[in-house]
Amino acid sequence: MSEHATPGTAGLSTPRARWGILGTGFIAGLQTPDLIDNGSVVQAVGSRTMASATEFAARFKIPTSHGSYADLVADPDVDVVYVSTPHPFHHENALLALDAGKHVLIEKPFAMNAWQAREIVELAETKGLIALEAMWTRYLPHMVRIRELIRSGALGEVRTVIADHNQNLPKDPAHRLNDPALGGGALLDLGIYPVSFAFDVFGAPTGIRAAASMTETGVDRQTAMIFEYGGGQQAVLHCALDTAGPNQASIIGTEGRIEIPSVWYTPSAFTRYDADGNVVERFDEPVTGRGMQYQAQEMERLIAAGSMATDILPPRQSVQVMEAMDEVRRQIGLAYASDGKDHGRA
Repeated sequence: MSEHATPGTAGLSTPRARWGILGTGFIAGLQTPDLIDNGSVVQAVGSRTMASATEFAARFKIPTSHGSYADLVADPDVDVVYVSTPHPFHHENALLALDAGKHVLIEKPFAMNAWQAREIVELAETKGLIALEAMWTRYLPHMVRIRELIRSGALGEVRTVIADHNQNLPKDPAHRLNDPALGGGALLDLGIYPVSFAFDVFGAPTGIRAAASMTETGVDRQTAMIFEYGGGQQAVLHCALDTAGPNQASIIGTEGRIEIPSVWYTPSAFTRYDADGNVVERFDEPVTGRGMQYQAQEMERLIAAGSMATDILPPRQSVQVMEAMDEVRRQIGLAYASDGKDHGRA
């Protein structure tokens, strides 16, 4: 850690941690302006080619460009690395940054499977670094308020979560979404949102049931899931990559319910009803930009405080999420090459 980000000091009044952006694709282009516009220090960007890094740096006025990921993570002026590459590369990119002594904010899904996620978390713990999953939905104001309501007992005993993430995405068989070699399928790209939402409300399930329809390329076109819990609760979840859906979510309890309209996993309003169906709260807090700054602010808070984990999404829960996704994939018959790789680190 550089002296720019001093551990053991609370809040963000201390100098900001300096960010390095690993990868210059679509999602990096969404996260970076939310960082900059909200006062974070984006110091450097790294790509597989200098041309791509230079173009990205010019677009966002980033001081330093690196023509390789290795050069980015070795930059002494970078404290934390945002891993924005496609998910088949999260594991190796995160390990690269952690081995270089950098904290990592890793795009969702955290990895391709549980063993990769476990290796990332264990290396971070060994090195005293933070490995945080960039599940930006968890940090949005409406989700913060929803957790407050659940903890307060305002919904009574929460029994059910219902959520979908259905998109009409490219049909090209060569597109990464449809290519099993690139981690394609609805589950990892889209299903991660409702799965993580169920974990946010109920924690890890005790049982999982899943069914899917597959594409001609061998990835899941749509997947339906029921998560079961020890107290009898259920999460009913769905994802699809070739049909646009309502993208809504509900949390149902014995004393009321919360309904989050489309699009529930982005900055959203919600309505809370009592058990008789009367409206008792409408929440609608404006959010600047896309809302991806909140996860970065939590990372900076952790660094400043010298903490390694957040209660909002602990790294060990990111491993549990991948364990659940692995079980869903086992049931629907979706395997990736990385599932069978030797995963021991020397």
